[in-house]
Amino acid sequence: MPSFPRLAVPPVALVLFSIVSTQLGSAIAKPLFPVLGPAGVVLLRLAFSALMLACWQRPDWRRYGAAEYRLLVLFGLAIALMNGFFYAAIARIPIGIAVTLEFLGPLGVALFKSRRRLDLLWVALAAVGIALLSPWSAIGLGATDEFLLDPLGVVYALLAAVGWGSYILLSAKAGESFAGEVLPLVLGVATVAMLPSGIASAGWALFQPKMLLFGAIVAFLASVMTYSLEMLALKRLPIHVFGVLMSLEPAIASCLGFVILGETLSVRALMAIALVSVAAGGAAVNQFPDA
Repeated sequence: MPSFPRLAVPPVALVLFSIVSTQLGSAIAKPLFPVLGPAGVVLLRLAFSALMLACWQRPDWRRYGAAEYRLLVLFGLAIALMNGFFYAAIARIPIGIAVTLEFLGPLGVALFKSRRRLDLLWVALAAVGIALLSPWSAIGLGATDEFLLDPLGVVYALLAAVGWGSYILLSAKAGESFAGEVLPLVLGVATVAMLPSGIASAGWALFQPKMLLFGAIVAFLASVMTYSLEMLALKRLPIHVFGVLMSLEPAIASCLGFVILGETLSVRALMAIALVSVAAGGAAVNQFPDA
């Protein structure tokens, strides 16, 4: 596998660049929904990501057995679930709020694996944040129509959180079985899983040159660039620091959603994003208290 050139970039900057790249890809993807639908955009993103990473890593598909491929299928389905429902969510609610809700996946995994009393604080903060975002509680508190979220969008984001949590649990096992070749292999499976809904959503529009170009750009920014930068950062950065930095993702997503798409958020939404981000950062530090 080709090696990355040495970069004199601090690992913290690499993580921040990876977050910006991911959310920039999402912001570029959202305007494509009227033509392709969320499922069609996800299909193009996954297909181009698998192709780009396969050309880079050149995985050997024949060296694994049935047990490894069963794991591969589960991992690919988790990625399809995560991306498919996340894009369906941002079609209905602002990107910053969707990322905040999706973040419950990795936060839940981190808290589930820990047995420290302090984790109750992070659970409480996250719960308050989600309560602030709840469309039903917002109605009860007399929120304005501008704040009320599409309930289906909230459900989609929570399903994306389930996908992200499953992705984290499966990634460790897949990493052990497939070494550095796991990404193009699993993205290939995810692409196949998205074929029916993607084709049904977009039809022949999938093959429009403009859509193909933007699909490749989204794939490069949201997958290839993100994975590459994170891989570089993790070689030089403690995992708990990486987790804390990733807790900034909802805030960065909100900023890009505002700048690129004009998505404004209420004070309640900003408070919710802050609470979930603090909970995620606290849980990440608490996983490695002696690091």
